Amino acid sequence: MPDIENFDKSKQGEHDELRDPPQERAGTHIDPAELRNEARQRASQRPIIQRAMHAIKRLLNPSKPDVYRELIVNSESLEKRVALLTNGVLEKFDIERKGETRMVGAIFKGRVQNLDNGLKAAFVEIGQPKNAFLHYWDMLPAANDSSIEFIRDNSTKDQRDKSRRYTSKDIPTLFPTGSEVVIQITKDAIGTKGPRTTTNIALAGRFIVLMPFSGQCGISRKIEDPSERDRLKKILRRITIPAGMGVIIRTAGEGKKLRYFVRDLHLLLKKWEKICHTINNSNRPVTLYQDPGLVERTVRDFLTEDVDRILVDSKEDYDAIIAAVSEISPRSKGKVALYHENIPIFERFNIERQIEQTFNRRVPLPGGGEIVIDETEALVAIDVNTGGHKGAKDGKDYIVQANIEAVREAARQIRLRNLGGLIIIDTIDMKNPRDRRAVFDALRDEMAHDRAKHQELPISALGILQMTRQRQTESNTVGINTPCPYCRGRGIVKNPRTMSIEIQRRLISIIRRLRARRENVGRELTLRVLLHPTNLERLRNEDSETLADMERSYNVSLSFRADPAYHVENFKVLDAETGDELR
Repeated sequence: MPDIENFDKSKQGEHDELRDPPQERAGTHIDPAELRNEARQRASQRPIIQRAMHAIKRLLNPSKPDVYRELIVNSESLEKRVALLTNGVLEKFDIERKGETRMVGAIFKGRVQNLDNGLKAAFVEIGQPKNAFLHYWDMLPAANDSSIEFIRDNSTKDQRDKSRRYTSKDIPTLFPTGSEVVIQITKDAIGTKGPRTTTNIALAGRFIVLMPFSGQCGISRKIEDPSERDRLKKILRRITIPAGMGVIIRTAGEGKKLRYFVRDLHLLLKKWEKICHTINNSNRPVTLYQDPGLVERTVRDFLTEDVDRILVDSKEDYDAIIAAVSEISPRSKGKVALYHENIPIFERFNIERQIEQTFNRRVPLPGGGEIVIDETEALVAIDVNTGGHKGAKDGKDYIVQANIEAVREAARQIRLRNLGGLIIIDTIDMKNPRDRRAVFDALRDEMAHDRAKHQELPISALGILQMTRQRQTESNTVGINTPCPYCRGRGIVKNPRTMSIEIQRRLISIIRRLRARRENVGRELTLRVLLHPTNLERLRNEDSETLADMERSYNVSLSFRADPAYHVENFKVLDAETGDELR
């Protein structure tokens, strides 16, 4: 048991600096060239087989950028962290803490508790603290997704009839209160809102997504090569899929042979078979399927993106990753390595320095400017400041260059912080439409790497760039921080001048009401005010004459008592004779 020292009044002034909040470190730009050089050195130390495979890929596709991707996994007793590095630069960062459960992707057997026709939604009991929110549109067969090109209809006749026949008006009949329903969480509970769900179940594999209740089969539109799309269409028509089920080929399936899709489908069908067994053997709300933990989920999702190395500092997680990789891609086991050095793994690869910027309000840019990120409940505002930008300030491309740097870093910070909802970027004004288009294209190119659904609008005449990004879970900032208990999350408190005015206004109000009583006519009143020392300092100095006038005008005697333990926005007026509080 660690030795815990009790508070000693004799040592009260020994560490006075601990009374003040810690100073936020000023963000320092980390030179990407330095990170790239270190990554290049690590890439040169890969096994010769991996280097040869990489060289062959470069010959087959010389236009593709030469990148070195690493997944760095840090496991601690209370927290697991995963970082994705591209040429040494942090591109994605995820945290999972002990005792926290990620709900997105989980499948439940629930019971409709009530229907709200005004909201057009059902509230479903799923055995969790908060009921799930299920919109009527999410209870109908899924409409065609614009991001998917549908190639094959594997629906049964009954499914086709339902999709044509039913509308949202039929929901109260189809799903009355008390009926059982199988749902999947698409958006985690945020704040006071319960999780959002859908009846259109989707199980993600490495190369495909299985949709047990939809017969639509298609290919992700992110696969752009026409010849590759034609090849995948032929594969999709050849795969034997159970009637009534649908399959979507993910972007990770690009270039893969038939056997990869067949194996993936087999694993997903086995998983769905276990889910069906639980559905049939349970008569109450129950969890049917939970997405794997952060480490296994990250390996599943990112092993598909040509990750060159996975480095883990925990033997337990190393074994778990090897087991997962053996199931989905046995040939990739050589990419997984156990970290043995004494330097903490995130410090060894300069990840801690990059993470520091993730939680700073101000983020420096390569050219000397900065972006300022403010996250509110409704939207995220990103302001672009030129600061001491290194470009020639009288050059015509100076503003464009600063804005391009800003939107690229903004896109990266949006991914790292997991920001979602409505996002506004206030760029530096540009008169030329061609310049605005160049900045907009830079943002779109950078956001193309983002796995979350997003949409951007061109820069307006006011220099405002609007975008939305799918919000599935709370942002990393919200997950790590809590609203300030002192200012209650406002970020500001009233200044001494404002408090002085409020105190004087309260005193005059109390005095007038006391004077209205007959027993107080002509008698000197004695009042005491309890307040914070900074507010008392204002009253003693700048406002001392005002208080003296008040005492003379109203025949009142005022006394003050200050205590640093009082909240700076709080005060109390007492009757000095009785000690009663006056309002």
